[in-house]
Amino acid sequence: MRRKLPSNAALMAFEAAARHGSFARAADELALTEGAISRQIGRLEAFLGVTLFERVGNRVRLLPNGERYAAQVRELLDRLDRDSQYLMGQPSDGASLDIAVSPTFALRWLIPRLAGFGQQHPNICVHLSERMEPFVLVGSGFDAAIHFEHPAWTGMQTHRLLNEVLIPVCHPGLLKPGKQATALDSLPRLHRRQNPDAWQRYAQQTGIVLSNAAMGARYDLHAMLIEAALAGLGVALVPRLYVEAELAQGRLVAPWPQEKNVAKAFCLVLPEPLELSRAPIQVFARWLLEEAQVK
Repeated sequence: MRRKLPSNAALMAFEAAARHGSFARAADELALTEGAISRQIGRLEAFLGVTLFERVGNRVRLLPNGERYAAQVRELLDRLDRDSQYLMGQPSDGASLDIAVSPTFALRWLIPRLAGFGQQHPNICVHLSERMEPFVLVGSGFDAAIHFEHPAWTGMQTHRLLNEVLIPVCHPGLLKPGKQATALDSLPRLHRRQNPDAWQRYAQQTGIVLSNAAMGARYDLHAMLIEAALAGLGVALVPRLYVEAELAQGRLVAPWPQEKNVAKAFCLVLPEPLELSRAPIQVFARWLLEEAQVK
């Protein structure tokens, strides 16, 4: 069935006039005459059968229907502009992938390894977008997601990558020589807001006594916790896989035992079986699984 849509020219003229509250300023922006703007908006109103502007002399004012429609048209035009710019930026002789990923995993683990992928596959461009929580992958515009295992992924194809095991870390200057193993309860502890009982679980698993496990500053992301620990603000309970480099460099120390249980498991989520996916997705997925095995 043929879509009933107004012309792009009419929508652009309307959106500019609505945003500026003036036909004259809309005409300046679009390099048209004020009369041309007025005619485009008149055609749009005739097409819709709705009056969008109240005209009083040389002044115009959006009516309630016009205000609602302007917000919707602006959102659609902005999205069309973004999608067009995105498509124009795609390599003509290559492929691109859109991957949704939890932010700290992207910052601390994935991005540092992407240079290696680019060297092996220079014709594949990988775009990353942050997603804090699981979502419906089908129809989202993403080719895959890298996230923690969750019932929300039921029906999707999941491939386990890495286990998240938490370990307390801090700046070496925070410790007194010779008393590292017994100092944990006397040091300021840092918390991830989404896991308020993490320190309590850690104490139960390791047998280390913490007089007030809930005391301490709270942060939204593990990435923030790591930066706070590097700044000497306290002891952060973070996934070991995020701080391997800092531990190897001596920028952070971990004199206490890590958790005995796995906190989470990260996985690659695909909307269809790997062997049925597009070739670039297969290439990226196999590289990612190999990197996780190396780790």
